[in-house]
Amino acid sequence: MGVLKMKSEKLKIRNGLRRSLLYGICLIIFHYSFFIPHSARAQEAPAENWSQFRGNQNLTGVSRSGLPKSLKLLWTYEAGDGIESSAAVVGGTVFAASQKGELVALNLQDGSLYWKYNAGKPIGESSPAYGNGMVFVGDLGGVLHAVNAPDGKARWTFKTGSEIKSSPVVAGDRVLIGSYDGHLYCLNASNGAQLWKLKTDAQVHATPAVANGIAYITGCDENFRAVRVSDGKEMYRISSGAYTGASPAVVGFTAFYGTFNNDVLGVSLSAQRVVWRYSNPQRQFPFYSSAAIAGVRIVVGGRDKMVHCIDARSGGKLWTFPTRARVESSPAIAAGRVFVGSNDGKLYALDLNSGAKVWEFNAGSPISASPGIANGRIVVGSQDGRLYCFG
Repeated sequence: MGVLKMKSEKLKIRNGLRRSLLYGICLIIFHYSFFIPHSARAQEAPAENWSQFRGNQNLTGVSRSGLPKSLKLLWTYEAGDGIESSAAVVGGTVFAASQKGELVALNLQDGSLYWKYNAGKPIGESSPAYGNGMVFVGDLGGVLHAVNAPDGKARWTFKTGSEIKSSPVVAGDRVLIGSYDGHLYCLNASNGAQLWKLKTDAQVHATPAVANGIAYITGCDENFRAVRVSDGKEMYRISSGAYTGASPAVVGFTAFYGTFNNDVLGVSLSAQRVVWRYSNPQRQFPFYSSAAIAGVRIVVGGRDKMVHCIDARSGGKLWTFPTRARVESSPAIAAGRVFVGSNDGKLYALDLNSGAKVWEFNAGSPISASPGIANGRIVVGSQDGRLYCFG
């Protein structure tokens, strides 16, 4: 009996060691897949293109473009009405939209006009997206427009049931767009035919992030959804616990976005749960701005008048930068700097590591639009209708 007991104890020890080793391996995998979203895995906009809202399908707001250390204003374009959306930059062309209802194509070098397209209704926060030789943008009348990029001629339109503030995302031969009618739509990019639509429980304000064939959308119905692009099947949903206007930034197996419950969430896509929440303990205000992420740094604007930098691994505060008004502009990151507008009328450049201000430009009117960065240039619009280019 003593020998059998010893063998049994040894077996328990070996099994315990195996379980401990397996648990340790799982912890390591979880640590590196969630808590360290390494910059090598982060999707970045190529140096020459910022083809859509946030620069890329993952909505990370990061560009590989180099920028001068000392920025200066190169040109200004008068759009005739407020600009709330982010400009797209493709090669040497800028595509921008305004409340006047016009989509324009401009020369990146000098701001000269190539063409204008009249949508017929104001264009609000929906940012132009380029793909397959076309430019796509939604208007406040609920219409998604597809326009020929070389000459500005209409290719097709698609009518949703309510206004569009979501920005289109081109995923191969498909275009994804959200509408205030409560649906996420997937259309054929070449002819605008509806391939599928997904019904949510409230308006789809945010822009979908796309990664590995899955579209991720935050919602006014307080849910974060993963939707298969191929057929519109909802794979899963996670409760955000609050109304969400910001779009998610997706890196690896993680998503980051702010809510109207005054917090920023870190969501594990593999575990399908919220793993941390960040909030400003002194100033409780919503986060409407969409986050940018580079390495372990998440940068997002708040309605508390501050720019926040958060540690992606823990949700801890790294630094904050105060402005004089709401920050609804979504930050863009390039060349070790953060570029973000504020409703105080200024465009700021901050050091990514420390949050120290390194440059500012006073537009004199709120900048709620998000900067686009490509080819050594920064393009951003203001609510007084001016589009600015810096380099």
